[in-house]
Amino acid sequence: MSEIKIENLGHIYSVGTPFEHVALENVNITIPGGQFVGIIGHTGSGKSTLIQHLNALLQPTSGTITLDGADINATKLSRKECRHQVGLVFQYPEYQLFEETVYKDIAFGPKNMGLDEKEIDARVREAAGFAGVDSSLFELSPLEISGGQKRRVAIAGVISMRPSVLILDEPTAGLDPEGCRQILANIRNYQKKTGSTVIIVSHSMDDVARITDRLIVMNQGHVEMDGAPAEVFTHAQRLMEIGLSVPAPTRIALALKESGLDLGTPVYTYDYLKNAVLAAKEAQKC
Repeated sequence: MSEIKIENLGHIYSVGTPFEHVALENVNITIPGGQFVGIIGHTGSGKSTLIQHLNALLQPTSGTITLDGADINATKLSRKECRHQVGLVFQYPEYQLFEETVYKDIAFGPKNMGLDEKEIDARVREAAGFAGVDSSLFELSPLEISGGQKRRVAIAGVISMRPSVLILDEPTAGLDPEGCRQILANIRNYQKKTGSTVIIVSHSMDDVARITDRLIVMNQGHVEMDGAPAEVFTHAQRLMEIGLSVPAPTRIALALKESGLDLGTPVYTYDYLKNAVLAAKEAQKC
């Protein structure tokens, strides 16, 4: 398990031009190994810029990022090694799929790591299992499969390198509810079985509320909030002020409060909502 430490991170796009834009400013975050973290924020808040720094795709304008105490941007070699340890799945899987077959796409990372054929095959099958890619798809072209299957193959291709940190940018974007449920279940199962650090960027408040241990809220290039979902969603009004929604159960709890039924506890999943309503009803009987 690898600890990520971000210190005084800043990033400016198009420095010295009329299009200069500060995307991140003085960001400080420590993510212990094995944590499941959600990053949320409105469009342009800095969340995508932030995650691209974590595997050295972008280099800081200021500040440092360390992985287990080592600066990932110290040298060209350290950046390359970082990309083996920190895997990033982009929002649009077609950007990551380019081989002739699904099997070759999943095998691309392990092959680049110089592994032998037996180890590559073992990793391909293991990663496919974690991501829910059936072996019947292995000989198909990535262009022949559905959008949901492409997403799974892209995730498997990153998992096959066995990164200690897995980052996923909007992994359920464009999928139907059942596809979303399956992919999130696969990601959660992978995190539990491997103990890897998982970081997920999502616009779905219901998804991050249900599966993450910690939420980092980005706003205008800064960390607006950082804490457990129960803590973050107690600030529902502030979240809405900065352009975010809140989970549907939180909205229902707020509506009940306005109607005179204060559930008196943070509500951010349907299980919490059900239990809080039942507890409130019991309290009214007494």
